Amino acid sequence: MKRIIALLLVAVLAIGMVTGCSKTTKNNSGTTNNGAETTDGKTDNSKEVNLVLYLYGSEGVANKDILAALNEKLKASINTTLEIKYIDWGDIATKYPLMFSSGEKFDMAYVSGNGNVPYATLVKQGALADITDLLDKDAPTLKTALAKQWDSVKVDGKIYAVPTDYSEYTSYGFVSRKDLMDKYGVSTISSIADMEKYMDAAVADGQVPLNGKANLSNDLYRMFIDTTDGWINAPGISESELYLAADKDNNSKIFAPAFTDEFEAFAVKMHDWEQKGYWSKDILSSSQDDKDNFYNGLSAGYISHQPDWTGSYGTQVQKLPGVESEFYCFPEANGKIVRASGVNNATGISVNSKYPDRCLQVIEKLMTDKECYDLFQYGIEGREYELKDGKVTRPATFDEKKDGGGFASWAFRTDALNLPQLTEDPRRYTLNDAWSKVAIDNPFVGFSFDSSKVNTELSAISNVNSQLGIQILLGKTTQDPKDAVAEYRKQLKTAGIDNVLKEVNDQWTAYNASK
Repeated sequence: MKRIIALLLVAVLAIGMVTGCSKTTKNNSGTTNNGAETTDGKTDNSKEVNLVLYLYGSEGVANKDILAALNEKLKASINTTLEIKYIDWGDIATKYPLMFSSGEKFDMAYVSGNGNVPYATLVKQGALADITDLLDKDAPTLKTALAKQWDSVKVDGKIYAVPTDYSEYTSYGFVSRKDLMDKYGVSTISSIADMEKYMDAAVADGQVPLNGKANLSNDLYRMFIDTTDGWINAPGISESELYLAADKDNNSKIFAPAFTDEFEAFAVKMHDWEQKGYWSKDILSSSQDDKDNFYNGLSAGYISHQPDWTGSYGTQVQKLPGVESEFYCFPEANGKIVRASGVNNATGISVNSKYPDRCLQVIEKLMTDKECYDLFQYGIEGREYELKDGKVTRPATFDEKKDGGGFASWAFRTDALNLPQLTEDPRRYTLNDAWSKVAIDNPFVGFSFDSSKVNTELSAISNVNSQLGIQILLGKTTQDPKDAVAEYRKQLKTAGIDNVLKEVNDQWTAYNASK
C-alpha cells in the first residue's frame, strides 16, 4: 500500500510539474498563448517569434535587404522578426477583403476608416484584436506618444488599431505649369473659372489639359465636393467612388450629392469639358494617368493632393528641368482644409494572431525607435538614402535596378521622427504651417461606420458608380447629361442608396447622442 501511495504521489507531482511548465495565458483577442507572460506580468520574449505584416504595393528589389537589416534590430531588442506580404495596388479591391473574410493567418495589416473594408466594419466583424488593455504592458512609450490620436481609432470605447501620428493636409487641387501660365497670360489660378481659362488656352495651344485615364473621374468628383459650398467628405461609401457628403457647419445629416441640383449642373459642366477636349477621347481605355503624362510633358495639368504634388518635386526637376508648377487648392476658398485623422492610416492586429503583444512591441519599435523608423521609412543609409543638410536624398551611387525599394509604411509615420526629403517641394511645409492656422477638425473623427448591414447595397452601388457614375463624371454618356443623371439616380435607388443613407445616419445620430 505504501508503494502504491508513493507511486501516486510521484504521478501527482509529475502532473503538477508539467502543468506548471505549460502555464497558459489568454490575450485580448481570445487566443491562447503558452508562456506569454512572466511572473511579474510582463510579456515573456524568451521565444523568438516571426510576425506577418500585410502592406499595400509590391516588393522592391532591395526590400529583402532592408527587411533583413530591420530584423537584426528587432531580434536583438524584442526577439521578434517581421515578414512583409504585399497586396498589389491593382488587387486591393479583391484581395484585401478576402484576406479577412477567408480567415487567413497573419498578424498585422494596414487598415483605414476609408478602406475597401472600413476599419469599423472589420471591428464589428470580429476581425481585429482589442488592444486596449495591452498598451500599458507592451507599448507604454507608444501609448504616450500617440496620446492625441487614440480617440480616432476607438470603437465603442475600445482600441483595435494603432493610428499614424503624422500631420498632413491631403487637400486636393489642380497642378499647372508656371511657364504655360505665363505663356497664356494666366497670372494666377484660384478658382474653377481661372482653371478653365488656363485649360482653354492649353487646348488652343495643342495641349491636353488633363490627359489621364478613367481614374480622373475620382479626382473630378473630389473637385466637385471641395468647391461646392460647405460640403465635406462623409462616411458611408468608399472615397474611391462617388462618396457621401455633409455640411461642415451643419453636419447632422449625411446626404448623397448625386440627388442635388449642384450635381446635375456639375454633370453638364463635365460634358462641356469633355466636348472642349480637356481630356482625350479615349480616356476610358487609356493606361497612363494625368500625373505621369504631366511629368512626361504630355499633359498641361493634373489633379492630386498637396503631399503628392510637393512630394513629386524631385521628379519634376529631373523630367521637366527649369519648369515650376503651381497648385490651386480646391477647398481653401471655402475654409474647408481638414486636418487628417489618425484612423485614415492605421495598423490593425488580426484576431487570429497568436502574438498581439509582440505585434504591439514591433509597432512601437517602428514608430518610436529612430533606427528602426529610418530603416522602415527610408531604407539603408548609404544605399537607399543619405542625409544632406538634414534632408533625405538619394546617394550618388544609387541604382534603381539594384537599390530601389521601400514600403507603403504611411501608417507608421510620426511627426517626431519624420525627416524632410530633398525631393520635396519646400512649399509643403509653408503650406502646412499656413493651413494649420485655419484648418478645421474632421467632425467624423471617432465615428466609424459599420457597413455590415448594408454590404449588399454597397456592392450594388459600387457597380453603378463604376459604370454610369464614371461616365457622367467624364462626360462620356450617350445620353444628354441631365437624362444621364436621372438614370443614375434611378439606378442608385434600385441599388439601395436609401438603405445606406438611413443606416449611416442612424449610426451617426446614435454616436452623437452617446457623446
